[in-house]
Amino acid sequence: MIYGSLAILLYLIGFLVLLLRVRGSSAFINTGIIKLLSPGIAALVLHFFYLHQTVFTLKGLQMGLFSSASSIAAVITLLAIDVTIWRKTSFLSLIMLPISALSILLDMVFPVLDYLPENSPTGLKIHVLVSIIAYSLLGLGALLAILLSIQNQHLHNHKTGGLLHQLPPLQTMEKLLFDTLIAGFIGLTIALASGFLFLDDMFAQHLAHKTILSVIAWGIFAVLLMGRLFLGWRGKIAIRWTLSGFVLLMLAYFGSKLVLELIIKP
Repeated sequence: MIYGSLAILLYLIGFLVLLLRVRGSSAFINTGIIKLLSPGIAALVLHFFYLHQTVFTLKGLQMGLFSSASSIAAVITLLAIDVTIWRKTSFLSLIMLPISALSILLDMVFPVLDYLPENSPTGLKIHVLVSIIAYSLLGLGALLAILLSIQNQHLHNHKTGGLLHQLPPLQTMEKLLFDTLIAGFIGLTIALASGFLFLDDMFAQHLAHKTILSVIAWGIFAVLLMGRLFLGWRGKIAIRWTLSGFVLLMLAYFGSKLVLELIIKP
């Protein structure tokens, strides 16, 4: 628990530092990006230590509702910090640091246990791992789509200050969005394929909802990427398709867990 508590504290400190920087505080205006992110990076390291303690147990992988949410939040935060460093935009980290803190807090306060047994087939463990990575990449894509939408709106309304100064150029944001979506789509494809290979019945009663929604989400991302490749889709079309696919994917994963673990299991 100590790792989780320290991670929450450092996440909030990191969020406050980035917020002050974005708001133009003179105390942080000339501070290098690595120094600005140091509390968040330290929090992320502790977050992974916390996950190692709570997810990798003697009974097997503990992948309950909030443990899964915390794992996905940690991976998205890792990606967000990477984008912040290389693209010099603080907003993704600014959004993800408090979300990661909240994910740890929920997991600590409301532990929901759901074990993947230690003797489970390796292929099934790979399916779980790839699914988390795919959901994280597509979650980052959803965050980028939201920022892109705000950026488009500001440009349309001829607002040249504020947020626009904190984000890369529009074309760079769109390229980053589609690079992220391509990686996430590949991961989702592998996750679905491994699920069909290593799960006994992907359309069993307790999995049908998850499988159908995941396949529909996969189709949405496939159409979006084809539209980008052959029709040059961008802007509002890309944003709407990205968010639609992500919402379905989250309903598939967390909706099924919510029903199975918090409603049916008790």
